[in-house]
Amino acid sequence: MTEDLIPNKRIFKDPVHDYVEYDPWICSFIDTPHFQRLRYVKQLGISYHVYPGASHNRFEHCLGVGHLARMMAQHLQKSQPSLGITNEHIRCVELAGLCHDLGHGPWSHVWDGHFIPKALPNHPKWSHEQASEMMFDDMVKKYRSHAISPEDVETVKALISGRKERCKLGKTMPFLFEIVANDLNGIDVDKFDYIARDCHAVGEKRNIAMTRLIHSARVIDGQICYDIKDANTVYELFYTRFSLHKNIYNHKTTRAIEYMIMDVLLIAQKHMKFAEYIDIPEKYLHLTDDLFHRIHMTESEELAPARKIIDRIERRDLYRQVDYKIMDWDDKEFCQAQITPEAIVHAAKNANLEGVEQSLVAELTVDHVIVDVSKMHYGRGVANPIYQVKFYSKHEPNVCRRAESGDVSLLMPEKFGELLLRIYTKEERFMGLVQSAYRHVLRSLPIPSETAEITTIVPTPPATEAPSTPTAPTPAFGLGVPQSRASRPFGRTPSYSDNQFTTLPPNCQSRSPSRISSRSLKRTRETSVELDIDNPPPIRKSMRLASASSPAK
Repeated sequence: MTEDLIPNKRIFKDPVHDYVEYDPWICSFIDTPHFQRLRYVKQLGISYHVYPGASHNRFEHCLGVGHLARMMAQHLQKSQPSLGITNEHIRCVELAGLCHDLGHGPWSHVWDGHFIPKALPNHPKWSHEQASEMMFDDMVKKYRSHAISPEDVETVKALISGRKERCKLGKTMPFLFEIVANDLNGIDVDKFDYIARDCHAVGEKRNIAMTRLIHSARVIDGQICYDIKDANTVYELFYTRFSLHKNIYNHKTTRAIEYMIMDVLLIAQKHMKFAEYIDIPEKYLHLTDDLFHRIHMTESEELAPARKIIDRIERRDLYRQVDYKIMDWDDKEFCQAQITPEAIVHAAKNANLEGVEQSLVAELTVDHVIVDVSKMHYGRGVANPIYQVKFYSKHEPNVCRRAESGDVSLLMPEKFGELLLRIYTKEERFMGLVQSAYRHVLRSLPIPSETAEITTIVPTPPATEAPSTPTAPTPAFGLGVPQSRASRPFGRTPSYSDNQFTTLPPNCQSRSPSRISSRSLKRTRETSVELDIDNPPPIRKSMRLASASSPAK
């Protein structure tokens, strides 16, 4: 980096971190089209349609991550001078935090997690992290090539990806690669910011002491560790992540609108070809959430189906969830293979379901049914995420250990991951029919061998760990004990039974308050009679008394 640090700083007022400072050198990267583009990409994508407060964008999130990245690096520099962290290193970490989300597409994870794999099935596996590196390269090439060395460019990109093997700094200071994107245990400043910011935006009153965790961080054996006193705060961080995914990010209505947006994009892609922009930074620069309105403004006949779906979104005529169930983490492949739109439609047409309208059965097609399987976990699959974090104590500040069950809490779940199965229909008139067919599929599932044993192995402590005092075995900790479930018949477990809280009549066509009220209003208008002004209806005595007692306005 060839420019000196200029004392004058720009101050941003942030709703989460209060006042955030950036020096002119960092601001020169902020003041580029590549970074300013993030003002037009919602942080939570479609969640804004469900939570009106979720209007924040990737722009302010990246400002927050850059701020926290600098704070973490400066803390390590000051508290452990022997690490040899220089101001140059801090600026690389800060810039990586600032630019880590440059590659997010329209509606954030809808774009890279759902749309691109379907729109470009033959394209090499692509992620927004790759796009972030592409956009960073293009930003530097066009605007800042004189301000940063090629070596530092590679360092920043490696810090964004969290892959320390990609640059020289990863060999000497691997802990710096745990600050922005921590693949080791998931504790990084990206998570610190999005959890705090998203909770603030949607009105979740959670207050995780992020600053305390940053000041608790200490490098031991090349890894960032935390004070054992903060173990509960670390656990709360992972739990809040799970809670946000289950209650906010995967809200049933959010997922419904995401599938509608997916259909819009797939229809429009055939004619507008915007998916190919992921490899062209000059064009990717203009891909934002505005794509929704660009499609809506078209007049071509080919895009009429896409515009119709957009109209449905704006009228709240959404795809409808007809049923859901929590499934065991180990059953994902079985679930995805057996519970499919094809199986549900086949059951509807061939199972002689009671109470359904045969006219609807004839019209139902695979395209009307969506089977959605989402992973819900604390951040590390079924494993206890606390186990992958190392802690120290004030008595031995240079010795790190993994926490045992009794060091944190005995009140922990047996598993830290689950599957959420949801069934949707694209037309509400099929709600009762699709649910009946789906439940028939559940009852008809093949049962694996009654003697089969399914074992979940959670990583066990390395042999080099200090031995702990033997304790009575218990499956409640999820801290390295193999957990076996013998003779579990799939079709008889609670996971594969009907959800008793979602049962609909077989001929049910809608339960949405907005849809019911609109139909009721329509019926009221159709059946209303014209009033005779000369002979108004008599006023009831109670109404007469109320009028007499009301003060004049």
